Amino acid sequence: GRVTVVGQPATLGDRVSPTHQVRVDCHPVHIASEEQQICRVLAYHKPEGEICSRTDPEGRPTVFSRLPTIKGARWIAIGRLDINTSGLLLFTTDGELANRLMHPKFVVEREYAVRVFGEINDAMIQRLRTGVELEDGK
Repeated sequence: GRVTVVGQPATLGDRVSPTHQVRVDCHPVHIASEEQQICRVLAYHKPEGEICSRTDPEGRPTVFSRLPTIKGARWIAIGRLDINTSGLLLFTTDGELANRLMHPKFVVEREYAVRVFGEINDAMIQRLRTGVELEDGK
């Protein structure tokens, strides 16, 4: 009941455009058109010890706490890395870009460089070449 769209109480699933009058607690809300929205992309080197989550109940540092703040948008991580892994992460403010880079149906090829401590035999390499089975496929 606090949000209205063109003078009517908003309901779940309502769609709005920049021409619609939207208010929260009677205060007008500016809706930027697609042309006004700036797509930002940021490359970030994640060190070991940070987690790829917005918040952590255990109080560990997150990658999002280190990113610059932006007005009127939020950072979306394109992929993630484990807490004990360091490497390049991409962030964007464009949800469609993030989806196109992450969703398997768009078949974006990824290449990973890894360092292995210890001995590797031919059987281990062959298992890696055949792929790793995950919930959403190989």
